[in-house]
Amino acid sequence: MIKSIIIEDELKGLLNLQNLLLQNCENVQVVGQARSLEEAYTLVEQLKDGFDLAFLDISLPDGLIFQFLDDIKPLDFDVIFVTAYDKYAIQACEYSSIGYVLKPINPDNLVQAVNRVRLDRTKSINSRLDVFKGVYNNPNAFEKMSVSALDGIYFLNIKDIVRLEAEDNYTHIFLKGGEKITASKTIKSYEELLQDMNFYRVHKRHVVNLNYMRKFVKGDGGYVVMDDDIRIEVSRRRRPAFMEQMKRLQTVI
Repeated sequence: MIKSIIIEDELKGLLNLQNLLLQNCENVQVVGQARSLEEAYTLVEQLKDGFDLAFLDISLPDGLIFQFLDDIKPLDFDVIFVTAYDKYAIQACEYSSIGYVLKPINPDNLVQAVNRVRLDRTKSINSRLDVFKGVYNNPNAFEKMSVSALDGIYFLNIKDIVRLEAEDNYTHIFLKGGEKITASKTIKSYEELLQDMNFYRVHKRHVVNLNYMRKFVKGDGGYVVMDDDIRIEVSRRRRPAFMEQMKRLQTVI
């Protein structure tokens, strides 16, 4: 069983989440609830045997949940944020590999979030929360992202990512220096995360960091040559939009 707590200020929302967990997540046992930061501190003190997972609302009557998390560090439990739609919170969760569900809660999304919890990875939660807060507080100035890979969680400098390559529901991330990491997310997820960071999807299997592109060859169907001499095809369907992007880059230069 995954021993869990819920910190949510709205009683209706708290009871709804508890009922949804009871109905849909048989492996989750709710061992405590709190409706404010003050109650959360008391709850943690009472749970001497600890817990595995916390469902957290971000904004509480007496402050943001981050104050509570900072005060009880180092954390030894995983986190799922339960929040109304917040563009920056969602973006921060994606970059930090922290689970979330949106209000009103969809039971299927709740089950998916719980199924992604890996109790053997709770040691990384402190670093993941640091990435989360960096993105949440400065959405246009972040430099790192968390990647949930097959062998653990990596914290990557975005500027070091050269390209990404899809393989079924996994993504191979190639870094400056030649290192390769296989992530358990689709390439579409990373395309959406990195689209404002000078990354471009040139093919259904390939996203490239334009900062590492050496040249674009129009012949032979069209392909880009990266700084590491790797050739990557530009698909026929994506070529017109890609050429427009090249024109914009030339204008900037």
